[in-house]
Parts: sequence; C-alpha cells; structure tokens
Amino acid sequence: MKSFASDNYSGIHPAVLKAIQNANEAHEISYGDDYYTAKTQEIFESIFGKVQVLFVFNGTGANVISLKCCTLPFQAVVCAETAHINADECGAPTQSIGASLITIPTTDGKLTPELIKPFLSRIGNVHNTQPKVISISQSTELGTVYSVEELTVLCIFAHQNQLYVHLDGARISNAIAALGVSAKAATADCGIDIMSFGGTKNGLMIGEAVLIFNEELKKHATFYQKQSAQLFSKNRFIAAQFSALLTDNLWLDMAQHANNMAALLAAEVSKIQGVTITRKTDANAVFAIIPPHAVAPLQKKYRFYVWNETTGELRWMCSFDTTETEVRDFAAYLSGLCS
Repeated sequence: MKSFASDNYSGIHPAVLKAIQNANEAHEISYGDDYYTAKTQEIFESIFGKVQVLFVFNGTGANVISLKCCTLPFQAVVCAETAHINADECGAPTQSIGASLITIPTTDGKLTPELIKPFLSRIGNVHNTQPKVISISQSTELGTVYSVEELTVLCIFAHQNQLYVHLDGARISNAIAALGVSAKAATADCGIDIMSFGGTKNGLMIGEAVLIFNEELKKHATFYQKQSAQLFSKNRFIAAQFSALLTDNLWLDMAQHANNMAALLAAEVSKIQGVTITRKTDANAVFAIIPPHAVAPLQKKYRFYVWNETTGELRWMCSFDTTETEVRDFAAYLSGLCS
C-alpha cells in the first residue's frame, strides 16, 4: 500500500543500512567514545561550524534535552500552537523539564516578534512563569519554511530580550534544501542557540541529533542526555548513520527530491476540479481539501491523515523514496474519484 501519510513511513536508505553493517564489524568503545561518533562529530562541524553534537533515539528526546538545556522549572517555552512539542509529544517537554509552554495561534505555523511581544510583559512578575526560550519548527508543522531573514530577525529579537532560540529540526533537511543556502547560513549564522537535526524522516533507521551552538547551553547537556534515557550504549550505530547521510550531500539530495515530489503533487492535484490546495507548499508537505465523498476511497488505496476533521483539510507527505510515478498515479486516482 503506497503512503502519503508521513515521511516516517519510509524505509532506510541503502547507504545508511550499509553504514550500520560496517559499524558492526568490530568491537568499539561504548557510550559515544568510539571512532564513528568522533568521525561524525567532525562531519557535522564541517557543515555547521563549531557545534557540540549529541546523538539520541528520537525527536521527542532531542526536544526534551534541548529545552532542558535552556530552562529552569519556573520558566516557559514560547511556541506556536501547532508546534510538535505542544501537539504531538504527549506532554513530554513539560513533564520532563518542569517548564510551561506558552502557545501562540498562527496562521502559517511561524512565530514573529510581533506575536511574541505581548507575552514578554510577564517577565519579572513572580506570579507568572518566565519566558526563556522561543521554540520554532523548521520546516513548520504546516509545511511552511522560515526564510533566513525571518530567522535572523527572530533570533535578534530573542537575544535582545535574554531569550534562547530552539529549533525543532525534524525536517530541517527539507527546509535547508528549500532555502538553497548552506546549513550554517540557515542555522548558526542566524543565531539559533540549540536545535535538533532530524534523521528518521530522511532515510535513517533510528536516531536524531542535538546540535548545540551556544556555549552556555553545553554545560550540562550530556548529563541531561543521560538523565533523559537518550544516551545509547552502542552510540556508534546512530552516529554511523549520520555519517553516511551527511556524506556527499546525500541528506540534501534526498530532501530536495522529497520537496520536488511534493511540488509535483501540488501541481497535479490542483488541476482537479473540486480540489483546493490550502497552504503554500514550501517543503515536502501538501495540504488540501477534496470533495468529502472522495476521502474514504482515497484513503483505502493510499495512506494519509486528515489534518483537520472540522474543515476536512488533508495532509499529504512526500519522502526521499516517493517516485514521480506514484505521485502521478495518486493524482490520476483522485481525479477519477472527483469526476
């Protein structure tokens, strides 16, 4: 059954599988003191500049560790209402770090200084949780991508107000591919303090990475990683996957392909009478509304999620292994349902 439900549904890239196999050929020191981890740290630094890298199991763990580095229990994280840390992590950030979430409604999943400013009036008031970090997703849960200028303006605003900026980068590869700039230009150079770098949505079997740029946030990071049950004894098997992913721009090529397939999908289905593309297709997500009678039969043939049950808005995701034939077949089948 073909899927447009999530890039998490996709398999493992052959180069990543080979990297896991290669890392399995001998004994290595555990808990990250191995050759593969050191090598991958060097590769990350060649791409992002000076950075501390922690390898973890999943995106929720990466976000929890990142936000632990930024906050104390009486402080708060400012995020979009649609943010993964708010809507899709079962309360893990607040349960694990003790800090509160200040959620802001947005039309496009993006935060701006203008949206955040009203919530900063509580700083210094002992009766209120204290905003300390702005958490953004890149690309956002609504498929949009912050421009380099938007990121830079947001980071300057945050630092002027003594706030950190955390970037949930579950789909950062797709965002950077869409921006067409270097990874460093899209993150560290904008002023991002700490971020996750997604792997499982872009060809890895398991694993995400926490990238720490701000020296202040590195002090206790490894202890938070261990305390959060995210320190893998056989760390080399996560690191080796990233090494393969980051070699010869494989990560960008895969992300660009997923983006291209989403653009093609949006273009093809927009030709169908009764289909409305509801959001800008910046990366690898397509949001649409189709005739209600077509939803069930389309889901029977292709997996996907209904994003908003009230409005009937659907979300279709493309992956590194989505093919042009699959996209065109999907559009043709939908066209038949709508005719």
